[in-house]
Amino acid sequence: MRVGYVQFKPRFGDVKGNLARAFALMEGEDADLWVLPELFATGYLFDSREELRELGEPVPGGHTTRALLGFARDRGVYLVAGLAEREGDKVYNAAVVVGPRGFIARYRKLHLFGKEKLWFDPGDLPLEPVDLGGVTVGVMICFDHFFPEVARTLALRGAQIICHPANLVLPGMGQLSMRVRAMENRVFTLTANRIGEEARAGEVLRFTGGSQIVAPDGAVLARAPRDREEARAVEIEPGEARDKRITRYNDLFADRRSEFYDL
Repeated sequence: MRVGYVQFKPRFGDVKGNLARAFALMEGEDADLWVLPELFATGYLFDSREELRELGEPVPGGHTTRALLGFARDRGVYLVAGLAEREGDKVYNAAVVVGPRGFIARYRKLHLFGKEKLWFDPGDLPLEPVDLGGVTVGVMICFDHFFPEVARTLALRGAQIICHPANLVLPGMGQLSMRVRAMENRVFTLTANRIGEEARAGEVLRFTGGSQIVAPDGAVLARAPRDREEARAVEIEPGEARDKRITRYNDLFADRRSEFYDL
Protein backbone atom coordinates (compact mmCIF):
# COMPACT_ATOMS: atom_id res chain seq x y z
CA MET A 1 0.00 0.00 0.00
CA ARG A 2 1.31 3.46 -0.87
CA VAL A 3 0.53 6.12 1.71
CA GLY A 4 1.39 9.79 1.59
CA TYR A 5 1.08 13.25 3.06
CA VAL A 6 0.30 16.59 1.43
CA GLN A 7 2.16 19.56 2.90
CA PHE A 8 1.42 23.02 1.55
CA LYS A 9 0.64 26.63 2.43
CA PRO A 10 -3.10 27.33 2.42
CA ARG A 11 -4.33 30.88 1.88
CA PHE A 12 -6.88 31.91 4.49
CA GLY A 13 -10.44 31.86 3.14
CA ASP A 14 -9.46 30.74 -0.38
CA VAL A 15 -11.29 27.42 -0.37
CA LYS A 16 -11.28 26.87 -4.14
CA GLY A 17 -7.65 27.89 -4.48
CA ASN A 18 -6.55 25.66 -1.60
CA LEU A 19 -8.41 22.68 -3.05
CA ALA A 20 -6.82 23.26 -6.44
CA ARG A 21 -3.32 23.47 -4.95
CA ALA A 22 -3.74 20.29 -2.89
CA PHE A 23 -5.08 18.39 -5.88
CA ALA A 24 -2.23 19.60 -8.09
CA LEU A 25 0.33 18.37 -5.58
CA MET A 26 -1.30 14.92 -5.33
CA GLU A 27 -1.50 14.55 -9.08
CA GLY A 28 2.29 14.47 -9.23
CA GLU A 29 2.61 11.36 -7.05
CA ASP A 30 0.84 7.98 -6.86
CA ALA A 31 -0.67 6.82 -3.58
CA ASP A 32 -3.52 4.66 -2.31
CA LEU A 33 -4.09 6.87 0.75
CA TRP A 34 -3.39 10.58 1.14
CA VAL A 35 -3.56 12.67 4.33
CA LEU A 36 -4.08 16.43 4.04
CA PRO A 37 -3.54 19.04 6.79
CA GLU A 38 -5.99 20.22 9.42
CA LEU A 39 -8.39 22.90 8.09
CA PHE A 40 -6.53 22.66 4.77
CA ALA A 41 -9.23 24.36 2.68
CA THR A 42 -9.99 27.36 4.91
CA GLY A 43 -6.81 28.18 6.75
CA TYR A 44 -6.56 28.17 10.52
CA LEU A 45 -6.48 31.56 12.26
CA PHE A 46 -10.13 32.60 12.60
CA ASP A 47 -10.95 35.82 14.41
CA SER A 48 -14.58 35.19 15.36
CA ARG A 49 -17.22 32.53 15.66
CA GLU A 50 -19.15 34.29 12.91
CA GLU A 51 -16.24 34.09 10.48
CA LEU A 52 -15.83 30.41 11.28
CA ARG A 53 -19.52 29.74 10.67
CA GLU A 54 -19.33 31.48 7.30
CA LEU A 55 -16.43 29.28 6.19
CA GLY A 56 -17.74 26.10 7.80
CA GLU A 57 -19.52 23.57 5.61
CA PRO A 58 -21.93 20.69 6.11
CA VAL A 59 -20.55 17.17 5.81
CA PRO A 60 -20.83 15.39 3.46
CA GLY A 61 -22.87 17.86 1.41
CA GLY A 62 -20.51 20.85 1.47
CA HIS A 63 -18.27 22.05 -1.36
CA THR A 64 -15.00 20.78 0.14
CA THR A 65 -16.21 17.26 0.84
CA ARG A 66 -17.84 17.02 -2.59
CA ALA A 67 -14.59 18.15 -4.23
CA LEU A 68 -12.63 15.55 -2.23
CA LEU A 69 -15.15 12.88 -3.23
CA GLY A 70 -14.72 13.77 -6.89
CA PHE A 71 -10.94 13.57 -6.69
CA ALA A 72 -11.08 10.26 -4.81
CA ARG A 73 -13.42 8.77 -7.38
CA ASP A 74 -11.47 10.02 -10.39
CA ARG A 75 -8.07 8.95 -9.04
CA GLY A 76 -9.16 5.78 -7.24
CA VAL A 77 -7.66 6.89 -3.91
CA TYR A 78 -8.61 7.35 -0.27
CA LEU A 79 -8.31 10.79 1.34
CA VAL A 80 -8.26 11.97 4.95
CA ALA A 81 -8.59 15.75 5.14
CA GLY A 82 -9.23 18.34 7.83
CA LEU A 83 -12.03 20.91 7.48
CA ALA A 84 -14.46 23.09 9.40
CA GLU A 85 -17.73 21.16 9.71
CA ARG A 86 -20.92 23.14 10.36
CA GLU A 87 -23.88 21.25 11.77
CA GLY A 88 -26.82 23.34 12.97
CA ASP A 89 -25.54 25.90 15.45
CA LYS A 90 -22.27 24.04 16.01
CA VAL A 91 -18.96 24.08 14.14
CA TYR A 92 -16.34 21.38 14.57
CA ASN A 93 -12.67 21.11 13.73
CA ALA A 94 -13.21 17.92 11.79
CA ALA A 95 -11.73 15.50 9.29
CA VAL A 96 -13.43 13.45 6.62
CA VAL A 97 -12.50 10.09 5.17
CA VAL A 98 -13.55 9.54 1.56
CA GLY A 99 -12.73 6.96 -1.09
CA PRO A 100 -13.43 5.83 -4.64
CA ARG A 101 -16.87 4.58 -3.64
CA GLY A 102 -17.93 7.62 -1.67
CA PHE A 103 -18.08 9.12 1.80
CA ILE A 104 -16.78 6.83 4.57
CA ALA A 105 -16.55 8.66 7.89
CA ARG A 106 -15.94 11.87 9.80
CA TYR A 107 -14.01 12.63 12.97
CA ARG A 108 -14.33 15.71 15.20
CA LYS A 109 -11.28 16.90 17.11
CA LEU A 110 -11.57 15.98 20.77
CA HIS A 111 -8.85 18.23 22.20
CA LEU A 112 -9.05 21.85 21.09
CA PHE A 113 -5.86 23.93 21.08
CA GLY A 114 -5.46 27.59 22.03
CA LYS A 115 -8.09 29.92 20.57
CA GLU A 116 -9.87 26.97 18.96
CA LYS A 117 -11.63 26.80 22.32
CA LEU A 118 -13.21 30.19 21.59
CA TRP A 119 -14.61 29.32 18.18
CA PHE A 120 -15.06 25.56 17.77
CA ASP A 121 -17.32 23.11 19.56
CA PRO A 122 -15.50 20.15 21.12
CA GLY A 123 -15.70 16.86 19.27
CA ASP A 124 -18.49 14.49 20.22
CA LEU A 125 -17.89 11.37 18.13
CA PRO A 126 -16.26 8.12 19.32
CA LEU A 127 -12.79 7.05 18.25
CA GLU A 128 -13.79 4.44 15.69
CA PRO A 129 -11.33 3.18 13.05
CA VAL A 130 -12.67 2.47 9.56
CA ASP A 131 -11.91 -0.20 6.99
CA LEU A 132 -10.33 0.95 3.74
CA GLY A 133 -10.34 -2.10 1.53
CA GLY A 134 -8.89 -4.48 4.12
CA VAL A 135 -6.69 -1.94 5.96
CA THR A 136 -7.96 -0.40 9.20
CA VAL A 137 -7.36 3.33 9.61
CA GLY A 138 -7.94 5.68 12.54
CA VAL A 139 -8.03 9.48 12.55
CA MET A 140 -6.86 12.08 15.07
CA ILE A 141 -6.28 15.82 14.59
CA CYS A 142 -3.25 17.91 15.58
CA PHE A 143 -3.29 18.55 19.38
CA ASP A 144 -4.81 15.10 19.93
CA HIS A 145 -1.20 13.88 19.64
CA PHE A 146 -0.51 15.11 23.19
CA PHE A 147 -3.07 12.64 24.57
CA PRO A 148 -1.78 9.06 24.31
CA GLU A 149 -5.27 7.77 25.08
CA VAL A 150 -6.39 8.76 21.58
CA ALA A 151 -3.83 6.72 19.67
CA ARG A 152 -4.06 3.84 22.14
CA THR A 153 -7.83 3.65 21.80
CA LEU A 154 -7.60 3.63 18.00
CA ALA A 155 -4.90 0.96 18.10
CA LEU A 156 -6.79 -1.24 20.57
CA ARG A 157 -9.77 -1.00 18.24
CA GLY A 158 -7.71 -2.32 15.35
CA ALA A 159 -6.15 0.69 13.61
CA GLN A 160 -3.07 -0.23 11.60
CA ILE A 161 -2.53 3.32 10.35
CA ILE A 162 -3.28 6.50 12.29
CA CYS A 163 -3.88 9.51 10.04
CA HIS A 164 -3.03 12.85 11.63
CA PRO A 165 -4.11 16.05 9.84
CA ALA A 166 -2.30 18.86 11.65
CA ASN A 167 -1.45 22.56 11.85
CA LEU A 168 1.51 22.18 14.20
CA VAL A 169 3.06 25.34 15.64
CA LEU A 170 5.18 23.99 18.52
CA PRO A 171 8.54 23.20 16.87
CA GLY A 172 9.31 19.50 16.75
CA MET A 173 6.82 18.41 19.40
CA GLY A 174 4.17 16.84 17.19
CA GLN A 175 6.75 15.15 15.01
CA LEU A 176 8.41 13.61 18.05
CA SER A 177 5.24 12.57 19.85
CA MET A 178 3.83 10.91 16.73
CA ARG A 179 6.96 8.78 16.53
CA VAL A 180 6.26 7.74 20.12
CA ARG A 181 2.57 7.11 19.35
CA ALA A 182 3.67 4.82 16.50
CA MET A 183 6.21 2.96 18.62
CA GLU A 184 4.13 2.51 21.76
CA ASN A 185 1.19 1.15 19.73
CA ARG A 186 3.13 -0.59 16.93
CA VAL A 187 1.17 1.23 14.20
CA PHE A 188 2.01 3.43 11.23
CA THR A 189 1.37 7.14 11.67
CA LEU A 190 0.87 9.70 8.89
CA THR A 191 1.13 13.35 9.89
CA ALA A 192 0.21 15.99 7.29
CA ASN A 193 1.26 19.42 8.53
CA ARG A 194 1.23 22.81 6.77
CA ILE A 195 3.89 25.44 6.22
CA GLY A 196 4.02 29.22 6.19
CA GLU A 197 2.41 31.66 8.58
CA GLU A 198 -0.91 33.35 9.16
CA ALA A 199 -1.15 36.87 10.56
CA ARG A 200 -4.67 37.96 11.44
CA ALA A 201 -6.40 39.95 14.19
CA GLY A 202 -3.10 40.93 15.77
CA GLU A 203 -1.76 37.40 16.04
CA VAL A 204 0.89 35.55 14.03
CA LEU A 205 1.21 31.77 13.83
CA ARG A 206 4.13 30.02 12.14
CA PHE A 207 3.59 26.43 11.07
CA THR A 208 6.40 23.94 11.35
CA GLY A 209 6.09 21.67 8.30
CA GLY A 210 7.92 18.40 8.86
CA SER A 211 5.06 16.19 7.69
CA GLN A 212 6.07 12.58 8.16
CA ILE A 213 5.34 8.88 7.79
CA VAL A 214 6.44 6.69 10.68
CA ALA A 215 6.74 2.90 10.93
CA PRO A 216 5.59 0.79 13.90
CA ASP A 217 9.14 0.70 15.28
CA GLY A 218 9.30 4.51 15.32
CA ALA A 219 11.48 4.81 12.22
CA VAL A 220 10.77 7.84 10.03
CA LEU A 221 10.07 6.55 6.52
CA ALA A 222 9.60 10.01 4.99
CA ARG A 223 9.72 13.56 6.28
CA ALA A 224 9.06 16.85 4.52
CA PRO A 225 11.17 19.97 5.00
CA ARG A 226 10.03 22.71 7.35
CA ASP A 227 9.42 25.32 4.67
CA ARG A 228 8.57 23.70 1.34
CA GLU A 229 5.40 22.31 -0.20
CA GLU A 230 5.56 18.60 -0.85
CA ALA A 231 3.36 15.61 -1.62
CA ARG A 232 5.22 12.38 -0.95
CA ALA A 233 4.20 8.75 -0.70
CA VAL A 234 6.01 5.59 0.35
CA GLU A 235 5.22 1.88 0.20
CA ILE A 236 4.29 0.22 3.48
CA GLU A 237 3.07 -3.21 4.56
CA PRO A 238 0.09 -2.48 6.85
CA GLY A 239 0.11 -6.05 8.17
CA GLU A 240 3.24 -5.22 10.15
CA ALA A 241 1.01 -3.26 12.53
CA ARG A 242 -0.76 -6.47 13.55
CA ASP A 243 2.38 -7.70 15.31
CA LYS A 244 2.63 -6.09 18.76
CA ARG A 245 5.69 -8.08 19.90
CA ILE A 246 8.87 -6.22 20.81
CA THR A 247 10.77 -9.27 22.15
CA ARG A 248 10.05 -12.99 22.09
CA TYR A 249 8.60 -12.54 25.58
CA ASN A 250 6.82 -9.21 25.26
CA ASP A 251 3.68 -8.20 23.41
CA LEU A 252 2.70 -4.56 23.97
CA PHE A 253 -1.00 -5.28 24.08
CA ALA A 254 -1.01 -8.73 25.68
CA ASP A 255 1.25 -7.42 28.48
CA ARG A 256 -1.04 -4.55 29.42
CA ARG A 257 -2.20 -4.65 33.05
CA SER A 258 -5.18 -2.40 32.65
CA GLU A 259 -6.57 -3.22 36.09
CA PHE A 260 -3.89 -0.87 37.46
CA TYR A 261 -4.31 2.09 35.13
CA ASP A 262 -7.69 2.16 33.42
CA LEU A 263 -9.33 5.37 34.62
